[in-house]
Amino acid sequence: MVRPIAARAQQPKKLPRLCFLTFDPGSLQSTRFGAFFEGLRELGYVHGQTMTIDYLTADGQAERYAALAAECMHLGADVIVTSTTPATQAAKKATQAIPIVMIGLGDPVGTGLVDSLARPGGNVTGLSLMFPALAGKRLELLRELVPQISRVLVLTHLSDPVAAPQVKALEETAHSLGIKLQIRDIRTSSDLPVAFDAGAKELAEGVIATGESIFTVNRARMVELATRHRLPGVYHSRIVVEAGGLMAYSAVTILQHRRAATYVDKLLRGAKPADLPIEQPTKFELIINLKTAKTLGLTVPPTLLARADEVIE
Repeated sequence: MVRPIAARAQQPKKLPRLCFLTFDPGSLQSTRFGAFFEGLRELGYVHGQTMTIDYLTADGQAERYAALAAECMHLGADVIVTSTTPATQAAKKATQAIPIVMIGLGDPVGTGLVDSLARPGGNVTGLSLMFPALAGKRLELLRELVPQISRVLVLTHLSDPVAAPQVKALEETAHSLGIKLQIRDIRTSSDLPVAFDAGAKELAEGVIATGESIFTVNRARMVELATRHRLPGVYHSRIVVEAGGLMAYSAVTILQHRRAATYVDKLLRGAKPADLPIEQPTKFELIINLKTAKTLGLTVPPTLLARADEVIE
């Protein structure tokens, strides 16, 4: 039997469904990606009203990504947003049809996620963070802060494919500066104290962490250990400095996260991910925590302070 037009008109419109895959523990109400969700709201996408958002966290266990990607398929996601390279790899393996938006990854071309930045191809698009080049810059900043430094502890998470290119960039920069690197692979948070103890035995004079999410999630522990061992550090994110880290040099991630929301909007309006160029950051920031410098007994050179975008006192 054909249903009356009035009855058909009363059928509720299906809300678009966004699946957010992240390494970070937490929830939609407590996330460091707040600028992304704020950007969605500004575009008219409100969870429970005009969009359904599934915030799926690996709780710091990257091996869970495959199951979470499968859950996205089961939920019927219209678009998937990913915050790490392994999450994006898992999502791409799970589907070649549903659009995937990277919220700011290190090297999507080098890791095989896309064909090129200008023409991604496939179903992955979004924003990149230029990790390798920034890693070398952080080591240069550490040398500028501590001119006599000769041995640096490097914390990295080598199971993430963006780590190795950063380590390579650090090694090249270290060679040019005459600095010896002590590279430690951090697989879980329990590896952090072991790495710092090893660094102390090898007379490390500073610390750098590559840009994987494990160091953002465990920033409080990392900073506490750096302070205990009196190691000046340069990090990959301002929130590490806000947690007590000494210095950070990075892209302005808030701008990137907000920008990622526009990709979601374009895709839901019919754009194809293969045709949306991947954007790289154009604005960077240097953050210095003078309270931490004082705790470590360091005097930050005036030239470095003058270049800082923000100083925490």
